[in-house]
Formats: sequence, C-alpha cells, structure tokens
Amino acid sequence: MTGVELRRTLMKIGEEARGLSGGSRRRTLQNMHSTLTEHARCLYGDEYRPTPECDLDHQERYFLEELTFADAGSILAMLRELCPHVVDGRLPVWVRNLSYRLVLLQRPDEPALMREAAENLWLHGPDWDDIAADLTRRADALEAG
Repeated sequence: MTGVELRRTLMKIGEEARGLSGGSRRRTLQNMHSTLTEHARCLYGDEYRPTPECDLDHQERYFLEELTFADAGSILAMLRELCPHVVDGRLPVWVRNLSYRLVLLQRPDEPALMREAAENLWLHGPDWDDIAADLTRRADALEAG
C-alpha cells in the first residue's frame, strides 16, 4: 500500500467513524479479538501456525483502528510473534512500517527499537532507505550520549 492509499484508507476510516458515533453500531468488547496479535493472525494469517477459526468481522479498518490505539508492547508482541525473523510473516509491509512508526512515537528514545525499525525498512524496499539511515544515525547519537 502506498502512502497515498494509506492516507485514503485513514480518511475513509475517519469518515466512517464519524458515522458510527450513535453508539448502536459501535463494536463492543464481546465482538473483538482478545489481542492485537490474534486480530492480525485472523486477518492476515500466520506463517508458523494455522489461522484459528473465528466468526468475528474481519474488516481491515477494524484492525487499523485497534493498531492505531495499541500500546507499544502490544504492537511489538504482534510483530515479534508474526514476523520473528523480520523477513518472514504474512503481515503486509505497510502494516509493519506503520507498526514500527507507532512504536517509535511511543518510545522515541530506544536505540534498539530504532535499529529494528531501520532493519525492517531496509529489507522491504529502497523507498525507505533514507528513513532507515536516519533512524540508525539517531540510534548512534542516543547511544553516544
């Protein structure tokens, strides 16, 4: 998914969310996955184990909403369980990139996370090499003190 496509998706989600403000159509805890990882596994699959049977509504917008407001620990747990070797897993590249961006916004001063995000960017296309290099430089600067 390109940046333009992601922007359109986020705008569409915002428009739909405003339409759901009545409350009756909002999802409740009873019809949500118990973890972000479980939600991602149901939606995108898992390279290492079967996707569980699930009767929940698997619309990508619900996953994106959950990802957007997830804490860094939940996002990292999803990435590490579904993509343990960075180059593997079935999470789309745009989900991985957004996930690392959200984690770094919550934990901006962790060099190890910056390097992990940079590695992901380098492995999934030259389009983000400059961002990956910047993350590496920032990590080096933080470690140098």
